Amino acid sequence: AAILDIYNSGGPIDVDIKSDRSPITVADRLAHSVIREYLGQTRIPLLSEEGREMLYAERKDWDLFWMVDPLDGTVEFIKGNGEFTVNIALIENGSPVLGVVFAPALDRLFAGAVGLGSFVEDQGVRRNIACRSEPAAGLTVVASRSHGDADALASFLAGRKVASQTNAGSSLKLCLVAAGEADVYPRLGRTMEWD
Repeated sequence: AAILDIYNSGGPIDVDIKSDRSPITVADRLAHSVIREYLGQTRIPLLSEEGREMLYAERKDWDLFWMVDPLDGTVEFIKGNGEFTVNIALIENGSPVLGVVFAPALDRLFAGAVGLGSFVEDQGVRRNIACRSEPAAGLTVVASRSHGDADALASFLAGRKVASQTNAGSSLKLCLVAAGEADVYPRLGRTMEWD
């Protein structure tokens, strides 16, 4: 709701640039604040893209923690195309055991937990999801809308049968694979822990 208030305000979006040269907006900061306050009630440590920089030495012995990207796809948020998400995972002993990805502008929620399965909820309608096996007609490929390398992607796909290719923003690409709506998302560039 906090992100959508800013997104739907119709006003200009103030953009700052972080030290890694990625954009950040007031919506990123506000989402972080809301999530930190809520999850803080669990007393489980939180590692967030927009939180204070926390060295690995400080967190390497955490057995359980929240991993958060309060607004994944800030570029898509700025562009106004709706393809941004809120990502929250519970990490136990180095592995995710619960994950929730919500695309507020699309009203689409993806969630899953070890031992419980996964689902997508589209505008209030929930259905179970699973990755699919490679179809005979060829792969459905999803690629980054804003951070792609066309040559690297073409090289990766060389020799593979591709039925279709589409672009999407933020973690939606991985969610499309998880939901069986795409077969592969080749992430060929750098990535961060919360991604």
